[in-house]
Amino acid sequence: MELVIQLIFAAITALIIGAAMMTVLVRNIIHAALWLIASFFGVAALYLLLEAEFIAVVQVLIYVGAVSILILFAIMLTRQITNQGAQQFVARWWVGAVVAVTLFTLVMAPALITATWVLPPQQGPAGAPAVLAGPAELGRGFVSEFLLQFEIAGLLLLVALIGAIVIAFEERARRRRVLTLAEEHALRSQESGVRSQNEPPQPLVAAERTERATAGQD
Repeated sequence: MELVIQLIFAAITALIIGAAMMTVLVRNIIHAALWLIASFFGVAALYLLLEAEFIAVVQVLIYVGAVSILILFAIMLTRQITNQGAQQFVARWWVGAVVAVTLFTLVMAPALITATWVLPPQQGPAGAPAVLAGPAELGRGFVSEFLLQFEIAGLLLLVALIGAIVIAFEERARRRRVLTLAEEHALRSQESGVRSQNEPPQPLVAAERTERATAGQD
């Protein structure tokens, strides 16, 4: 049974890391959002493996059902969904990679070195599983111990929502007005007239040259 759990954990981890890498590497941003949703599903499966069913359901409802859909709506408002000719990585992408790996090492190394990885003592009768925190404990933690973090997260979401509204209004103001058929015809006529004025004179053919030379002799 322990081997099966380890194999499931390895498969879920590969799914999360692979989907996260594809989110960064693909050029189509809609495909990137879909890979991000797959990564969120992998995190929810990891919570289920840890027997935290409530957190897994919250992960699916909030991140997959709300945040991902919001990202897809924001993508639909953009003009260029895919741009094959654009540069995907900056010239010094390796600097960001080195910084990310260094920060990850600094965060994970103390935890891996100093952690004892001892299971908490079981409560209740012998052999009974330990009582896990449920929705009531999480709710009390949000309004007591983690109140400041909860308010900061709410403020950041509010600022992001206001910024999205401002960007949408600016994009709507810059949007080109649809021309009528008469305006489009007049614009095309004006463009063709300007093009004809800018074109160089065409060379004379042989018949025209002979006719003009004869007219000049007369």
